[in-house]
Amino acid sequence: MDWQTRVTRLLGITYPIIQGGLAHLAYSDLASAVSNAGGLGQVTAMSMSDPEQLRNEIHKVRQKTSKPFGVNFAIGQHGRSFEDMVQVAIDEQVPVISVTGGNPKPVLDMVEGKGIRKLVLVAAKRQAEKAEELGADAVMVVGHEGGGHLGRDDVGTFVLTPQVVDAVEIPVIASGGIGDGRGLMAALALGAEGIEMGTRFIATAECHHAHQVYKQALIDADEASTTVIKRSIKSPARALTNDWTEKILELEKSGAGYEGLKHYISGEANKAYIYKGEESEGFGWAGQVAARIKDIPSVKELFERMLTDAEQIRKRWS
Repeated sequence: MDWQTRVTRLLGITYPIIQGGLAHLAYSDLASAVSNAGGLGQVTAMSMSDPEQLRNEIHKVRQKTSKPFGVNFAIGQHGRSFEDMVQVAIDEQVPVISVTGGNPKPVLDMVEGKGIRKLVLVAAKRQAEKAEELGADAVMVVGHEGGGHLGRDDVGTFVLTPQVVDAVEIPVIASGGIGDGRGLMAALALGAEGIEMGTRFIATAECHHAHQVYKQALIDADEASTTVIKRSIKSPARALTNDWTEKILELEKSGAGYEGLKHYISGEANKAYIYKGEESEGFGWAGQVAARIKDIPSVKELFERMLTDAEQIRKRWS
């Protein structure tokens, strides 16, 4: 099967599969494994302690792969400036950057004319149109099924993807609820030219930073095992349901506001669970696709399985 699309040509990759930014988890080991398998791996800039850590992580990726990779900038969620991090990406001449979680204009302006491919994550048609207007080379469209931060409109990937495809001229990458060959083919059928996966890549051998408790929770999950928190502060995000997220929902119901929630929704609470497996002390992001995760393969094995399944679907279609 010919896997070439505008997305693969734009990014210089073999298969139209992109690894999401994955706060506190997307480092060189995972990113290089995805790129070596033929997709686009990414490291997550805003989880780094300072610009030099990002620079070192970029160097580590290049030691582990000669393939294209990306740096993700999750702006607007961390309460810190990102310009120094973006400058590192420019100085290191990274092939691709992606922008999530805020207004992409400042980042896109900084990298304009630097030869860096620019991806923007959106959760609504109007955001996709704006990203195109600002100079994005492609948009990644996340539906309500996705893990982590979502759009404020509860629109699923199946409806949102073709809406965006029809609204913009640049390539569209589907995200949210995708974790196997079926999801890949469904996205292509909807008009997308690639997919982004986050949750599925957490449950892989090369996602070394994710604790086994976290990975096992993904394996044990069903379609009702996630919940959307932070709606009350207009920043909805999907996580695995546990006692910690139930407490968050109780606080939201009582009108706690950001000040009352900040301890529970902090990066420290997130890391307590995903790094240490402390189920009573934090939470882990996950999309509804967790219900489809049954094992922890290597990234290479995951790609081979997805592509084999996709080929079988293509044969049935023909």
